[in-house]
Amino acid sequence: MQALREELEETNRGVVALYAELDEQAEQLKHATQLKSRFLSYMSHEFRTPIGATLSLVRLLLDRVDGPLTEEQERQVRFIQTTCEEFSSMVDDLLDLAKIESGRLDVSPEWFEMMDLFSALRGMFKPILDNEALNLVFEEPVGLTRLYTDDRKLSQILRNFISNALKFTAQGEVRVSARLEGEGMIRFAVADTGIGIPAENLPALFNDFSQVKAPIQKRLRGSGLGLALSRQLATLLGGTVEVTSVVGKGSVFSVTVPVQMHPVEKATSD
Repeated sequence: MQALREELEETNRGVVALYAELDEQAEQLKHATQLKSRFLSYMSHEFRTPIGATLSLVRLLLDRVDGPLTEEQERQVRFIQTTCEEFSSMVDDLLDLAKIESGRLDVSPEWFEMMDLFSALRGMFKPILDNEALNLVFEEPVGLTRLYTDDRKLSQILRNFISNALKFTAQGEVRVSARLEGEGMIRFAVADTGIGIPAENLPALFNDFSQVKAPIQKRLRGSGLGLALSRQLATLLGGTVEVTSVVGKGSVFSVTVPVQMHPVEKATSD
């Protein structure tokens, strides 16, 4: 009995030591995550100033404030503008991810009209849709006109989906739709007729910095953060994201969110 008691005491000491080690590792991991979020936040803010300055100079050049530009000069200046805008978008994604990880990204739900959301998205992409072989179609929402959620974050998710679809679709169409799904849920889908994604790449698609390995990807810049951010934003809205795809036929990216966001979900994300 004495030997058994001593063995149990030794086992208990080992368990206590193990729990202490796990607690220490958890604290270290928490601290590392906080440092990463802080670094991303500081880095994003520091990048904003030179990006903004460069874009301001670009606008002055394009407005011919200092004189006319040759055709080649204008082409190069517009290339600088496009690159800076893409860089600015990456910085915004990094900043949003840092805010989400630190719990500082606010969610502000309100009632809004579905057609207003689609009209705003249509107007946003119309100026950059210069491919005559490709159509961007917004279906009229079926069975629902109003939605109570954070329209800015929902719009950000759909913008990421539509932007990716336009990048990887040379011809055909990109179709945006909304349907009631299940009890009190609505599913937004962005379907394209693009190159499609191999099945083995789908599970990691919404991870940070994940990009599809394809010949066209080498010609297109991106941070690989857009889809990861979309997944995080969908979670904040009480929803989920999904993707289905067939190589050579196209992909469907979707986000499903509550028709009326619950107050508990809002409080959790604040």
